[in-house]
Amino acid sequence: MIPSLKRLAGYSIIFGLVLITALLFTSPAVAQEVAEEELLEQGAQIYAENCAVCHGEDGQGRVGATLAKNWPSIRPDLRVRDVIDRGIPGTFMPAWGLAHGGPLTEQEIDATTFYILSWQDGGPIYIFPTATPGSRLALTPPPGISGDPNRGAFLYASNCAVCHGLEGEGRVGATLAKDWPSFRPDLRVKSVIETGIEGSAMPGWSQEHGGPLTDQDINDITAYILTWEGAESIEGTQEPAVGPLTGWPVWVIVIGVFVIIVIAIIYYSRQNPSED
Repeated sequence: MIPSLKRLAGYSIIFGLVLITALLFTSPAVAQEVAEEELLEQGAQIYAENCAVCHGEDGQGRVGATLAKNWPSIRPDLRVRDVIDRGIPGTFMPAWGLAHGGPLTEQEIDATTFYILSWQDGGPIYIFPTATPGSRLALTPPPGISGDPNRGAFLYASNCAVCHGLEGEGRVGATLAKDWPSFRPDLRVKSVIETGIEGSAMPGWSQEHGGPLTDQDINDITAYILTWEGAESIEGTQEPAVGPLTGWPVWVIVIGVFVIIVIAIIYYSRQNPSED
């Protein structure tokens, strides 16, 4: 009986060592795959919240450039990352990095870059819901202003909030919740939305200038922006962030070691019964 236990213990120790060795070699690959999947999903979330409004939720372009394409460069990751971080002066692409006045951290820019470049290899396109205005009291258009500010609130949240803030407080774009010292502020605001501002990060949003918005859309957004003085701002909602995956390879190693220890204890207790 004892030789049988001895062989069992020996086989168990050998098996455990083989298991641990295999896991030590495979765990880094598995961990890398898990980390890349998490990075991909994080980048997709950030892209949906910050980039899709201009570049399209599938990267096919909207008022911004097409991103779902091949990038002819030795290091396309450096090129894409630098553009996100620093922007392109004199164009519609603002700087998104914290160091350059934007809202994104270095890690968030890395994740967004990873997601965009995944499209080169046919990577998945994640569609996340974007911020929308919550319920609020009906808005009355400012005197002499055409357009529906209530409809404009939803259009603003879908097209403008990513740059100008959900409450017009400014983000990578100008602050809009302010006084507009002009005889006809509606004409000024409407004109900027329609045609953009040449040499700045503000593109033209009207269909006439290559954008997605109709004249009625622009009238409604203008009416909404001009209701901010003395009015409460809308509240937006955000989807919760995806949590990290558990490190199951570590638990496999722990369980394997535990089994080896239990078998070894049983073997040595049978070898030395007088010590019990």
